[in-house]
Amino acid sequence: MKVIIWGATGMVGQGVLRECLRAEDVTSVIAVGRKAPTVQHFKLQTVIQEDMLHYGAITSTLTGLDACFFCLGVSSVGKSEQEYTRITHDMTLAAATALAAQNPLMTFVYLSGSGADSSGKSRTMWARVRGGTENALRTLAFKSVYILRPGIILPRHGAVSKTPFYRFFYSFLGPLLSLIRPLWPGAILTTEVMGLAMLNLARRGFPETLLNSRQINDLAREKLPLS
Repeated sequence: MKVIIWGATGMVGQGVLRECLRAEDVTSVIAVGRKAPTVQHFKLQTVIQEDMLHYGAITSTLTGLDACFFCLGVSSVGKSEQEYTRITHDMTLAAATALAAQNPLMTFVYLSGSGADSSGKSRTMWARVRGGTENALRTLAFKSVYILRPGIILPRHGAVSKTPFYRFFYSFLGPLLSLIRPLWPGAILTTEVMGLAMLNLARRGFPETLLNSRQINDLAREKLPLS
């Protein structure tokens, strides 16, 4: 498979990138973002993209791809609805629209969040914006679009959050959550689980297009042959 990742320098994106580089059936990984990942690998190609709303200049790079793992996202804390919408909705749709035009057989996997509201009725701003983004992605001409709505995600294998609050959260509660995770593996996920689940979606799909934490965990645990 040839895959492309948005947000490979974020906490979840780092985990997804790691699993893609480790997978024998992934032959090429493109990471698109404003900064390059710290990891180097013979499979990895980095595309520095300052303008996250227009992709005409790199159209040739966005062709011949089998899957996109879209992990780009920010916290809504301290942001207006207009600013959060520009980052969460507009940037996502700009990238997805560019990909759909070149890759109609692509599997597009979008990292959303538990609590996202696709009905548009939520009083919570971020939930409405996330849900609206999910709805817009479903209208694009991909082979398949999967929406992941995880809850708690623990960093693994050196993955680090860019958000100071989350780094603080993980430094204090991470060890406790790691201890209790075996009791609730379907509620507390890891960056490794997220990467494995996304790869399995690209490999074989899933009966449902909207996946919660338990489904994500179950999907990651499937032992699939690599071809």
